[in-house]
Amino acid sequence: MEDPFPCYHALRRHAPVKHLPDGSVFLSRYADVAVCYRDPRMSSDKKAEFGPKFGVASPLYRHHTTSLVFNDPPLHTRVRKLLAAAFTPRALAALQPRIEAVVDGLLDAHAGRGRMDLVEDFAFRLPVEVICDMLGVPKGERAPFRRYSLAILGALEPVAGPERQAAGNAAVAEFSAYLEDLVAERRKRPADEHDIDILGTLIHGEVDGERLTLEELVQNCIFLLNAGHETTTNLIGNTIDALLRFPGELRRLEADPGLLKTCVEEGLRFESSNQLGNRRLSADLELGGERLAAGTYIHIGIGAANRDPAQFPDPDRFDAGREPNRHVAFGAGVHMCLGAVLARLEGTIAIGRLVRRFGGLARDGAFERGGRARFRGFNRYPIAWQRVRGTTR
Repeated sequence: MEDPFPCYHALRRHAPVKHLPDGSVFLSRYADVAVCYRDPRMSSDKKAEFGPKFGVASPLYRHHTTSLVFNDPPLHTRVRKLLAAAFTPRALAALQPRIEAVVDGLLDAHAGRGRMDLVEDFAFRLPVEVICDMLGVPKGERAPFRRYSLAILGALEPVAGPERQAAGNAAVAEFSAYLEDLVAERRKRPADEHDIDILGTLIHGEVDGERLTLEELVQNCIFLLNAGHETTTNLIGNTIDALLRFPGELRRLEADPGLLKTCVEEGLRFESSNQLGNRRLSADLELGGERLAAGTYIHIGIGAANRDPAQFPDPDRFDAGREPNRHVAFGAGVHMCLGAVLARLEGTIAIGRLVRRFGGLARDGAFERGGRARFRGFNRYPIAWQRVRGTTR
C-alpha cells in the first residue's frame, strides 16, 4: 500500500498476466492495459460482481450499478451525452475564473501562517467547491461531502470489510436523500439555454427523447462529486509530493513555468490517482499471449502500466518535462474520464499558483496515505514555506 511499484515491476517481469485464486486476472503491462480500453469485448457492467459483494438490495449496489462508470451502453451512452454538455470548452472556460478565485482565496488564507495541510486545507477544498458550484449545492451544506465520498469509494476496495460497507451504505443513503431534496428544488426553476450547471443539464436534458429517472439522476450526481474530488485532490497532492521528493524538478519548474502542463501530466502518470480498473470479458480474447475465456474478470493495473519501462524510459523518475507521455491515468476509449479536462484545469491552476506563490516549499511533518489500493493519495500532508512571493494575481 505504501509503495506498490516494486510489486508492479515484479509482476510485469514474472507474471504480466497474473491469474489470481478467484479466477480473475491482473494485468501490469502498458500494451495489455491499452487493449482493455479499446476492445469492445471488455464490459464495464459490474452487476455480476457487486451483487455478491454488496447485496442487491443495498444502497451501495444501487449506486454503483446506476452510475456512469460501471455501465455499458445504452445507459452509459445516454448519461454521458447528457453530462457532456456540462464539460464543453465553453462551460469550462466559464469555470476558470471561479477556479482561480478559489485557489487564490485558499492561498491567501494560509500565506501568513507559513504552513498548511496540503490535502485538507487546499487540494480537497478546491474540487469540492467547484463541483458543488456546478451542482448548485449551497455553501453552508457542503461539509459532509468528503466523508460521504471517502466512505462510498472506500467500499470499492478489493477487500472491503463489514465496517467499510456499513459506512458506504450509510453515506449513499444520506447523500441520496439530500440530493433528492436538491433536485426537487431545482426542478422548480425552468431550463434556461444559458445554464451550464450539471444539475439543470441532467434534470431538463434529453437524449433521443428520454430523460434520466430520479434514481439515475441522483446516483450520477453522487458519482460526479466522488470522481471529481478524488481525482483532483490526489492529482494535486501526489504531484506536489513528487516535486518535493525530486527537488531538482521543483527548481526546474520554478525556473521555467512553461513546464507546468507537462509537469501535471507527469504527476498523473507517476502517481496515478486511480491505480486499478476492472473489466469483464463478454467473449473470448487473446491477451498478452494467452487465451482468456468469456466471463473472465480483469484487473487493469493503471498504476503499473504508467510505470512500464517499455512505454516510459526511466519510469520511476519524476520528469517534469517528460514528452511524450501517453499515460492512461484517465483511461481511454468510450470510458475515458469525462472530467479529465476539468481535473487538468484545476490541477494546473492549483499547482502552478502554489509553486509560484510560496518559495522554499517543504514537507512539515509526517504524512498519512489514504490506505487504499484502488485510489492513491493522502489523507494528510503538512507543508510549510520559507517565503511568500506576493500574490498570484
